[in-house]
Amino acid sequence: MDTHLEKLRTALTRVDDHATTIRAWGGKLGGVLAAGGRLLACGNGGSAAEAQHLTAELVGRFRADRSPYAAIPLHADTSSLTAIANDFGADEIYARQVHAHGRPGDVLICLSTSGRSANVLAAARAAQERGILSWALTGPAPNPLADLCDDAVAVPADETATVQEVHLAMIHMLCDAAEEAR
Repeated sequence: MDTHLEKLRTALTRVDDHATTIRAWGGKLGGVLAAGGRLLACGNGGSAAEAQHLTAELVGRFRADRSPYAAIPLHADTSSLTAIANDFGADEIYARQVHAHGRPGDVLICLSTSGRSANVLAAARAAQERGILSWALTGPAPNPLADLCDDAVAVPADETATVQEVHLAMIHMLCDAAEEAR
């Protein structure tokens, strides 16, 4: 087997016990979204792409034809992003949007392969201040983001690419469970 695929298989085996956590998150998320709440998602680089993939599955559809869910990838509004970075600093780009768009009872999903990104940590703190449930998908624990969020799944893999690929599998499990919960 190719080395890359072997690393992925090993990481997937190590997180298999977390499938119940992801499915529980999906059930909770499905209830929040069906009741009119929203999902906010953030990350940097490849994790931002994963966050946008997640929100696209929810606004569009994953498997089932259903009403669209309110899901916002916080990095995708470039005008707000650059204005916030210019006026308040890059560490505030997500936190300010969490304060603007988040309501008590909403959900914030933070993706970070390191679990140390200052702007993602600030978003998680903003979620706490607003009464927003926060979940983290991270790389190896311990890390500050996993400690800060209400719940976290940390992928025990050394390579960023492997962590991101496992995150994508978890995102699809989350979407599947959210649609099942409706």
